[in-house]
Amino acid sequence: MANENLPLSYKGHPLRRKDNLIYYGTMAEKYIIMLQILSSKKQGDLALADKVSVQLQLTDPDLKSRDRVVKKSEKDSLYAAMDVAAVWLDRALAGK
Repeated sequence: MANENLPLSYKGHPLRRKDNLIYYGTMAEKYIIMLQILSSKKQGDLALADKVSVQLQLTDPDLKSRDRVVKKSEKDSLYAAMDVAAVWLDRALAGK
């Protein structure tokens, strides 16, 4: 049986979900990605995201929320959003 205390991760960074928000990365780093599911469609019994906002944000708590946003984009699937998020986060943390 798998250990239930292990966090969900994608390409080496943790994922946290609260309702329609998904945070990718850790607050201990300089940057984090916030994915917001803007709309979804039903396919069978599943709700699939069909519009997702992606934002690369600074984790500095002293900044206002709008000043934290470094980059933003909208994608038409969660897969496309996660793909962009992984590249943005890796590049930002590498200092490129």
